[in-house]
Amino acid sequence: MAMTRSSARQAQIAQLGATPVAADALDAVAVERVVRATSPTHLVHQLTALPVAGPRSEADLEATNRLREEGTRNLLRAAEAVGIRRIVVGSFAPFAARIPTARRCEGIERAVRAVQSMEEQVIVASRRGAIESIVLRYGLFYGTGTPSTDQMIALARKRRLPTLMNDRGRLPFIHLADAVTATVAALHSGVSTGVYHIVDDQPASMSEMVREMAALTGAPQPFAIPRWLLQLTQPYLARMLSLDLSLPNADARRDLGWSPRFPSYREGLRNDLLVRN
Repeated sequence: MAMTRSSARQAQIAQLGATPVAADALDAVAVERVVRATSPTHLVHQLTALPVAGPRSEADLEATNRLREEGTRNLLRAAEAVGIRRIVVGSFAPFAARIPTARRCEGIERAVRAVQSMEEQVIVASRRGAIESIVLRYGLFYGTGTPSTDQMIALARKRRLPTLMNDRGRLPFIHLADAVTATVAALHSGVSTGVYHIVDDQPASMSEMVREMAALTGAPQPFAIPRWLLQLTQPYLARMLSLDLSLPNADARRDLGWSPRFPSYREGLRNDLLVRN
């Protein structure tokens, strides 16, 4: 079963073969009502309210910040009331990792606090014996069929997706299919209170990914822009893309019995685009 507050999403969930239930995660009474009605043994917490194509500004994060703080509190309260055995929480590796102070700003600080709150709530509940908890810190999702990737590929074909000059960013990526297999594994594997990085083996810059998209689609090589221009027009993206986060997935491999099918974005994109074409 899958919970959503959107009637359109209910139809989509049903088409995927799951049973939709309707509730606003910020409504504690409604959340407990649907959890009691379905009586699950395991709960997967993937609450977000991000734009379909991904966040482009700090304002795009605020609704998800509330879900990570208040929504988590409501889910935990309902889970404890019903006696759910385990909760698997989808976190975000870039915000959960130690972002250098120079790369932070008020909006990112707020998002970091929300992620920390979400993780701490479930770990504390687990330590007092109320529920088992597993935290999965996902890298940046990609994969065809993922709106943000599809949009990037479309822009790359038109040579409207630039790279950054001297891009030294090192970002943790994860193919959406690999994130799914890790999540399924965490339902029954992993140490309670465990926190796992669900990332591929090779961090990379966004510029590297953009160049690979262009090459695989036969598009012209993308043009490069200076970082100051991105900072001027989209400061949130400029900060995020300049992060240097090389995160290990060894614990997830060991405890979850999981490994990424695609070691890097190169293998993932090549597989997806060859299948599509």
